Amino acid sequence: MNSHALAWTPSCVAQTHRHPKPPSKSATLQSPATISATATTLRTKKTHTMPQEKIEIFKSLENWASHSILPLLKPVEKSWQPQDMLPDSSLPSDEFIDQVRALQDRTAQLPDDYLVVLVGAMITEEALPTYQTWFNQLDGVEDETGVSTSSWAKWSRSWTAEENRHGDLLRTYLYLSGRVDMQMIEKTIHYLIAAGMDLRTENNPYMGFAYTSFQERATCTSHGKMARMAKESGDPVLARILGTIAADEKRHETAYMRIVEKLLEVDPSGAIIAIKDMMRNKFTMPAHMMKDGRDPHLYDHLGAVSQRLKVYSTTDYADIVDFLIGRWRLDKLEGLTSEGRSAQEFVCGLAHLIRRLDERADEQARKMELQRVKFSWIFDREVLLAKK
Repeated sequence: MNSHALAWTPSCVAQTHRHPKPPSKSATLQSPATISATATTLRTKKTHTMPQEKIEIFKSLENWASHSILPLLKPVEKSWQPQDMLPDSSLPSDEFIDQVRALQDRTAQLPDDYLVVLVGAMITEEALPTYQTWFNQLDGVEDETGVSTSSWAKWSRSWTAEENRHGDLLRTYLYLSGRVDMQMIEKTIHYLIAAGMDLRTENNPYMGFAYTSFQERATCTSHGKMARMAKESGDPVLARILGTIAADEKRHETAYMRIVEKLLEVDPSGAIIAIKDMMRNKFTMPAHMMKDGRDPHLYDHLGAVSQRLKVYSTTDYADIVDFLIGRWRLDKLEGLTSEGRSAQEFVCGLAHLIRRLDERADEQARKMELQRVKFSWIFDREVLLAKK
C-alpha cells in the first residue's frame, strides 16, 4: 500500500468547489503531500454510518468477489519473497559478506534526498498493522473472527500477507546498505504504528475501496519512479526490488478498482457520493502521523522532498483523479439521484482544479528561498527541500 502509499501528497492545501463556481472556503481538499498538520488535529470521528441495506450489498457480492477479486492474489508457493532479492544468507559466510559488500557499493551512489524518500516509503509500508486494523473496521467486509471464510476476509488477510513483504524487503536492504540510521528509522516506525491513523472513511467500505484504489495507484506510481531513479544511480537490484513491489501494488489497485466498478453498477448514487465524500474529507495519506521524536514537521519535510524529486507530486495526484474518473466512467453515470448528480459534478471537476492550484503553488514557490533540513534517518545530514 501504502505509500504509500508510500504515500504522501504534495504540500499545498487546495480548496474545492463545484465546477464552474468559484472555490468554496467551506470545502477543502488536501492536494497531494503533506497534510500532517491538519490530519493530526483532534476531531470527532464518525463511525458506523452505513445503513443496513448498504451492508447487505456487500453480503450479496460475496460470490462475485470470490470469482472476480480473489484470483488476483498469488499463491504463496508462486510468490516472490524478500530473500529472493537480498544477499543469500545460506551461502558460506565469506560469500555472503561479498554480496553485502556489493550491495553497499551499489547503494553508495544513491543521493541523500533519494534515501530520505526511500526510507519514507519503507516506513509507510512497515505500518501495515495499522492498515489491516483499518480494513477490519469497514462495515460489511470485516473479518469478525480473524479466520472468517468470507471472500472479503480472505482478501484482507491475503492482501496483508502480500503487502507485508514490501516493508520487510526494503527495511533489510536499507539496513545492509549502512547508509541510514536504523535506530531513528525504527523509532519512527514505532511512533507511527502507535499513533494509528484517521483516513476519514467512517467505517464505510464504499469510501474505503475508493480510497485504496487511489492509494494503491499512488504507491505504484511512486515506487515505479523510484525504481527508474535507482537504475540511473547504478543500483539495478534496488530498481528490481522497487519494480517488483510496484507490480504488487498494480494488482492490488486492479482489485480495488474492480470493487468500486461493481459498486457503481449496483448502487451508482451511493458509490459516487462516497467517492465525493472521500475526496472532500481531505485525502489523508496513511503515514500522516509520522514522526521521529525530533523534527515536529517530519512528514511535511518528507513530502516536500518527494515533491521536489517528483517521486510523487501534485501533478501525479491530478493524473490519478483523471485516470479514475475515466476508468470508472464517472462522467457517464446515469440514473443518479439529485445528490448523486451533485457528487458527480464535484468529482469530475476536481482534476482541473488541482492542476490550477498546482500552477499557483509553483509560481509562489519560485519566489521563496530554498531551505535545507536535517533528517535523522540519514544521520542528520541536510537535504534540500522544495521551495517554501
